[in-house]
Amino acid sequence: MKQLRFSCMFLFATVIVFLTSCGGGGGEKTTTDSTGMGTDSTVVAETPMATSTIVTTPQNIVVVKHQVTNFEKWLPHYEAHDSMRMVNKLHSYVIGRGVKDANMVIVVVKAEDMALAKTFSKAQDLKDAMRKGGVKGTPTFDFVTMVFQDTATISSDLRASSTFKVKDWDAWVKAFEEGKQKRLDNGITVRAYGHDVDDDHKVFLVTAITDADKAEAYIQSDELKKRREAAGVIGEPERFMFRVVKRY
Repeated sequence: MKQLRFSCMFLFATVIVFLTSCGGGGGEKTTTDSTGMGTDSTVVAETPMATSTIVTTPQNIVVVKHQVTNFEKWLPHYEAHDSMRMVNKLHSYVIGRGVKDANMVIVVVKAEDMALAKTFSKAQDLKDAMRKGGVKGTPTFDFVTMVFQDTATISSDLRASSTFKVKDWDAWVKAFEEGKQKRLDNGITVRAYGHDVDDDHKVFLVTAITDADKAEAYIQSDELKKRREAAGVIGEPERFMFRVVKRY
């Protein structure tokens, strides 16, 4: 009797072990996969998206042009006063030197607060610092809302900045964009453009010159003059040729 009871208990235990090892009998078999996928799943590597170098978010920029007695002496003096600019929420961006006169300097800074930047441009502290740094004459200040910037690195450091009036900003932008390929064919690449912060009829344009001879010929051509007239440009643009010597 005891032997029969023991045999029954042994048989019952064996059935329980069998059912447990099979995942609970008739239920589906589950498999743990440490990768979180089935063994026949294919992992597809994601291709990183290329970062665009085009910036179309409007940005406040201050462009200052002035002549200095000696550029090599002026630059360290300028950089020594970075704290003065920071207090006024200005950030150094680009420095260039004139092609015809290497002591004619263009300074481009980013402005967090354009009203503060305008006030600072008239401050006596700034005038004194400029004079001590060797700035000659009266600097010019342009307060610009840049609406297009191409930040791609290119081989040419030669630039042309132009300021001019237009009849209508939107009409000019449309006509200007239509002339992109023609500019590229003639060694001119647009780097930035925008308008005066208070007057969108006053345009500020910066282009890179990749072929000086072609660019000069195109700038002086009747074809470009006609394009400007059709785009609503008033009068002759004021141009300044310079080379980028430092970026921040």
